Amino acid sequence: MLKGKNFFNKKLITILISSIVVLTLLVVITATGAVHNEVSCPHTLGTTTISHDCLTCGGIGKIICPDCEDLIDTSGCETCGGTELVSCPECDGAKTLNYHVVLCGCDEKCPLCANLENPDPTCLLCGGTGKGEGFVPCSHCAELDAPDTNCALCLGTGYVDCTDHQRFVDIHGVEVRVLLDDTATIVLCETCEGSGIVQGSIWALLPPLIAICLALITKEVFSSLFIGILSGAILVTDFAPLKTVDTLMGTGLIDALAGTAGIFIFLIELGFLVALVNKAGGSAAFGNWAQKHIKTKVGAAICTFILGILIFIDDYFNCLTVGSVMRPVTDKHKISRSKLAYLIDATAAPICMIAPISSWAAAVSQYAADGQGITLFIAAIPFNFYSLLTLVFVLCIILLKFDFGPMKKHEINAENGDLFSGKKISQQQTEANPKGRVFDLIVPIAVLIVVSIFALIYNGGILDGASFIDAFADTDATVALPWAGLITIVFTIIYLAIRKVVTMADSIKLLPQGFIAMVPAMLILTFATALKNITGELGAAAYIHSLMANVPETLAKLLPAIIFIVACILAFATGTSWGTFGILIPIVLAMFATNPELCTIGISACLAGAVCGDHCSPISDTTIMSSAGAECEHLNHVVTQLPYAIYVAAVSFVCFIIAGFITIWYLMLPIAIAIMLGCIFVTKFITNKKTPAETKTQE
Repeated sequence: MLKGKNFFNKKLITILISSIVVLTLLVVITATGAVHNEVSCPHTLGTTTISHDCLTCGGIGKIICPDCEDLIDTSGCETCGGTELVSCPECDGAKTLNYHVVLCGCDEKCPLCANLENPDPTCLLCGGTGKGEGFVPCSHCAELDAPDTNCALCLGTGYVDCTDHQRFVDIHGVEVRVLLDDTATIVLCETCEGSGIVQGSIWALLPPLIAICLALITKEVFSSLFIGILSGAILVTDFAPLKTVDTLMGTGLIDALAGTAGIFIFLIELGFLVALVNKAGGSAAFGNWAQKHIKTKVGAAICTFILGILIFIDDYFNCLTVGSVMRPVTDKHKISRSKLAYLIDATAAPICMIAPISSWAAAVSQYAADGQGITLFIAAIPFNFYSLLTLVFVLCIILLKFDFGPMKKHEINAENGDLFSGKKISQQQTEANPKGRVFDLIVPIAVLIVVSIFALIYNGGILDGASFIDAFADTDATVALPWAGLITIVFTIIYLAIRKVVTMADSIKLLPQGFIAMVPAMLILTFATALKNITGELGAAAYIHSLMANVPETLAKLLPAIIFIVACILAFATGTSWGTFGILIPIVLAMFATNPELCTIGISACLAGAVCGDHCSPISDTTIMSSAGAECEHLNHVVTQLPYAIYVAAVSFVCFIIAGFITIWYLMLPIAIAIMLGCIFVTKFITNKKTPAETKTQE
């Protein structure tokens, strides 16, 4: 044996013991058979009893009533009750096939009689019934001042039958006549393939929970995430070795890389851009300017806060840019790297979540009804208590000059010269050009913001005639942002070459440095996305849906608060806010379909909870990027930020309870801010009771 060295260090022993415990737990869980419980499919809204392969009814469960098939007036038929349909005798009582119900936008009633006290008995459109199968304006008469009485399409009524409102549906290749609601058509659910049942249980949340616990215990993120992914693959395949490897590599890592390729390209571009700006001396020039004009610790923190708010286009860009620019300034004024990481994180996702022109707004919009995405997003902003109150909280702790929890210890250490409170994290630095100016920083950032906005709306089809709002709602940020990053990189290289601060040859040499700087973030992001994919295979979405669907209607006013907690837990477990609101928004919209006021508050709670859980989670991409931007040890950032995030989350939870009863935003928002300020001043009073050692240290 080697003397003086421990072959197994404490961290490795901890990881090995934890792995054995996890493996034992997985064996027990799998043996119980509880992993693959069946729950209702979260995407189905309507059901009908059928047999999938029934040739008699084509799989719809209904056939045309044989007793009135040849009758002109079927209203008196006792067999079908006038519906003209009866249950299929071949598959009656068989298993349930589920469908999406797709609402049709045509008129439900006769448009000519809708405003009359009683239907017109001579109406050519409805025959005096006042009802119809759905009507749309006649294309021939729509441009005329009055319907053409000789029109062969509408017979002079001005309306024709809606072509999307049909009585025939193609099921399993067979055209079947079905009884539909007056304003709906039916399509087969793709998620459950008509079975109405999907896999899902509480064990779907076990792999991310394992990853999070191991990360906190071992202080090592990469191995913890990998063990979480592996445990999920084992649960998915019931310990089948080859299938476990297939799931781990295919559904996990390969799909994760494919799904995040656009983000990786954008990260590399951002790393390259930061390296260019640093090489040109732009960051150093801004640091010199800030050192001359920012005289206090409060000023440095406020400058970081304002810069974070101004870069609202995307949270990744926000994290990396604010971190690289403000590190020299905050270091000079003895702000710990953990505090810098929190300031970055607190003005990244929360700002993007309340900015209509951002990649987050675009992501949220895709889950709403066509044309209503941005409208829904904007309506939800005043009730997004976590995002708004986080900004209030940050301003207060800066201006009131106090911290609590682990952050307080890190700030005391920073005052004593230890900015890192642990392992020093630093990326490869380049020698800055002394000829650099502040504009060498401002111009590339300004170009990136402008080009990013254009790229987002261009991708959304603004040049094809879409409105600005529609284009932003239909955009794909994972395509648009790399597009904008490439243009900005080309512009910056040319701009710096013209300025003679960085030659084109030197610019190209900086590309590997920008890539290397982003490797840790990309690796963790890959693992976090793979973990999300595996969690999806275990039915996390369906399990969460089953929990939400069982909430009693009498608790409707408390549902926003419940949704907030569920979103927090889901985002914390999966490490993705986008994935969280992607799961929950369709559920919330269905839950509050008849209550638009509570629907808006429910959506806000969903978005706020997604950001909160994202802030708390050590496997969150934004948390990871904030650590990278501040060059702070990742788990230091997680541990110091967690009490602050929980603090704001607790106040937000109370506000969502109140919002269920006070649904007017201009009344509720001041109440929320007042509660937040009251809590902060109480906390300030408590934290003022320092020990003599703390007082002496801070002096």
